[in-house]
Amino acid sequence: MCGIAGIKTTDKDYNVGDDLLKMLNSIKHRGPDGSGIFVDGKTIHDNLQNLTALDGSFGMGHNLLSIVGTEVSQPIENHNLVLVANAEIYNFKQIKNCLVDKYNTDSDCEVIISIVKKFYNGSLINAVKNSLDYLDGDYAFAIYDGKDCVVVRDQLGVKPLYYGHDELRGINAYASERKALWSIGLKHTNTLPPDHLLYNGIPLKIENRQTPNLKISKKCIDIYPKTALIDSSMIDVKSDKINKKVIINSKDKLELKNEIKELLIGSVEKRIRGLSRVGIIFSGGVDSTTIAKISDDLGVDTTLYTAGHETSSDINFAKRTAADMGLPLKIKTLKVNDVKMYTELVLNAIEEYNIMKLGVGMPSYVTSEMARSDGVKVVMSGQGADEIFAGYHRYVQLYIDNGEKLQEDLVEDVKNLYHVNLQRDDAVTMANSVELRVPYLDPELVEMALNVPIKYKLDNGKENLRKCILREIASDIGVPSEIVRRPKKAAQYGSGIHKILVKKVLRDENYKNKLKALYKI
Repeated sequence: MCGIAGIKTTDKDYNVGDDLLKMLNSIKHRGPDGSGIFVDGKTIHDNLQNLTALDGSFGMGHNLLSIVGTEVSQPIENHNLVLVANAEIYNFKQIKNCLVDKYNTDSDCEVIISIVKKFYNGSLINAVKNSLDYLDGDYAFAIYDGKDCVVVRDQLGVKPLYYGHDELRGINAYASERKALWSIGLKHTNTLPPDHLLYNGIPLKIENRQTPNLKISKKCIDIYPKTALIDSSMIDVKSDKINKKVIINSKDKLELKNEIKELLIGSVEKRIRGLSRVGIIFSGGVDSTTIAKISDDLGVDTTLYTAGHETSSDINFAKRTAADMGLPLKIKTLKVNDVKMYTELVLNAIEEYNIMKLGVGMPSYVTSEMARSDGVKVVMSGQGADEIFAGYHRYVQLYIDNGEKLQEDLVEDVKNLYHVNLQRDDAVTMANSVELRVPYLDPELVEMALNVPIKYKLDNGKENLRKCILREIASDIGVPSEIVRRPKKAAQYGSGIHKILVKKVLRDENYKNKLKALYKI
């Protein structure tokens, strides 16, 4: 993953070059391994400190976080198209096998520009829309054809994208973080929703965006037709939409459980493919433990990272669970002074004064910092499991009141993950130049899980457990029984950080007001 930024002006007296470099410098933590800029037809790749501003009215920039292989700095150019991408495209090898093109790099992102080029027929926006069906990954990218610029992100919004404008200076700009926009004086910024794209700085809704069709035909010729990608039993020919709900409801619980288990294992496998080492942001709960167990079973060197107050339940469970599974565990215990020290660092990352985000984000910030010091560049977390498997306590009452209509609430919660949980988690991990991957938010897994009957997710019996079908999967793959039955405890409470924040660090009204003034949006 990386950081991207772009800027365009309609003011003939304004030059974007210096501001583009300001934007990249403000998010250099997202990509310390190289940078590149494109301004009005000229491209330079170098270390960020060596880049010099180029004159022009349109610019795109990129900071590289190199994970594996010989990844190259962007922008990437092909034919008349230029691309900058903060992306991990998991099916890039399949796409390369199906799409004949001249590939100049080993970057998985290069397939984005190749697919767009294949569909390009004078309209960049249509080419981008048509390309999205084929991309299995987490991404935010911008592509330019010399006339138009289109910026888009993955359908769940795993990767962040912000935009802003200044009418007086005729500026439109976008970036991976708000601080890049703030650095050039754009104080009023917006988050691009996953079901929208930016077309020359204007947000437009992408109508009827569907889960990517990922079943690639072995007999594909050049760019494979959409009909070759879909299981014919799941297609409504008239509407050309996948109708999985009817199929799922006709299956029994064992079938559903086994299919979800395979999707979850597959999701972890493609997120660790090519890695020799991976870290897990670990609470000792069923979500992160299941991911850790699958990763270990797949043969990748897996290290667990936990942070919290020394008396926190997360640390206690993490120690016992790591010992049971025989996995290495790194722990950082936080005292009051530590929490105060991290408070401003985390607030700078999440870019707003929000006590709940701060309490949840601090364990992830600290654990990703630990991972980076170990040389681990990729971590995984259990983010998304509560939304797709009904893990929050409030879902129980909603189910009692509304029955299976709870599915609609889960769908809405998943749709809203991008501007709270996902933004926060990406920000705190990338602040340490560590990429976060979230296996529970694989589009196929999400679609499947959201159609599983609620009666398989919630148990109102003696233990009153939630995420029941996930707990059964965890048990099947060998997660310790104590963890399988452990009730949900939110990160800010399980780590003990929220209590320290509220009762110690933020009791100082002067200090609290200072932080509010600095990070109020």
